[in-house]
Amino acid sequence: MKRDLPDIRLELVEDLSPPDPGGFLRLVRRRFVARYPDGTTSAPFVYDEVDRAAIDAVVIAAHFLADGRLWVYLRSAVRPPVVMRDASRSPIVEKSARGLWELPAGLIESDEQDPEGPRRAARRELAEELGFDVAALDLHPLGPSTYPAPGMVAERHFFFQVAVDPALRTEPSNDGSALEHQGSVMAVALDEALAMCRSSEIEDAKTELALRRLADRP
Repeated sequence: MKRDLPDIRLELVEDLSPPDPGGFLRLVRRRFVARYPDGTTSAPFVYDEVDRAAIDAVVIAAHFLADGRLWVYLRSAVRPPVVMRDASRSPIVEKSARGLWELPAGLIESDEQDPEGPRRAARRELAEELGFDVAALDLHPLGPSTYPAPGMVAERHFFFQVAVDPALRTEPSNDGSALEHQGSVMAVALDEALAMCRSSEIEDAKTELALRRLADRP
């Protein structure tokens, strides 16, 4: 069944973005009008988003079979916005957030901006974050790409899965980031990882999505 989206067009009126301060992220501020299918037009409105040089990212589910179960590798991640989250503005009681358990992930760099670039990025991130050196062709797409936060950033996630041999894992090379230094890597049975999602021990959305896609493979 065809599902057509309403033909709502955005027309750029003015770019109000402040000067680029040269940091990792930059604020993009634009004034738009929306043009609707019935021919009417909205009043002008301002919309903010964030942008960065490397806008897209890869997410990798590295897995292996042992004792008749499928296992996956997770990595600890320190996310400053989560660590510094203001609990007083939360509608629920929040636990102390020292970090998150995630699947390995990373940005697609400027020299990886071609159809095979995401696969090369996934190969690089697998070595940096888990310590596996695999051929790029060993990495297979795990469903379509998604927008994780389309209300504020145009970032797109590309998902991959790869079978690995635990005996071949070496020390992760990391990317030199202070946030990756002394991070932990652990192997978890896939059914246990999904239980961690249900119990909120895993709270990273891209990780849960990839784990569920991995579990749903034919």
